[in-house]
Amino acid sequence: MVRLDENEISFPDPELYDGHEGLIAFGGDLSIERIWFAYQLGIFPWYNPGEEILWWSPDPRFVIFPEELKVSKSMRKILNRSVFTFSENKNFREVIQNCQQTSRKGQTGTWLSDELMESFIKLHEYGLAKSIEVWQDNELVGGFYGLQIGNVFCGESMFAKVSNASKAGFIHFVESNKENIDLIDCQSHTEHLESLGAKMIPKKEFLKILHKNNERR
Repeated sequence: MVRLDENEISFPDPELYDGHEGLIAFGGDLSIERIWFAYQLGIFPWYNPGEEILWWSPDPRFVIFPEELKVSKSMRKILNRSVFTFSENKNFREVIQNCQQTSRKGQTGTWLSDELMESFIKLHEYGLAKSIEVWQDNELVGGFYGLQIGNVFCGESMFAKVSNASKAGFIHFVESNKENIDLIDCQSHTEHLESLGAKMIPKKEFLKILHKNNERR
């Protein structure tokens, strides 16, 4: 594992360096330049607030191809009944704050530090990060956010205040972007996203798709 220099924005090549369980570097900073560069390489930060910044590029990688999206009959009924409405980039700060505050099974705190959250908000202001909002009766009840790198969407975190809200938002997003998104990076496995069609692929395959998108941007 490599220690990063705060004065130099660089990372080990994730194609050549695996690290331990995908952990390839630590240290550095959370500047928007470093974060954006990391995601273009297929690397993302994930650590406990107050501890050293950790940078990951796991193998295999958990992703979803839009054409392989699975929608259950019950979810299709919910979408057809317009139980929810959706928007994009209307309330990025509120979405990421809800993601930070949402309690999750098996977690006692949040991995999303205030510093990292503010960096993503700046990335949004530069047009590099986006949010999807889910509404019910004019109330924000779910959503998620991530970074858009060419035709690859790197999903970060989601939240739901009512049942099926985040799942409906994700399905809406995928079905609305089948023409301009080749791959959605989900990073690490969750049963929630597996039920929607996400699967593990080799890191080399993921990086090949990501690099093709970098080249044509």
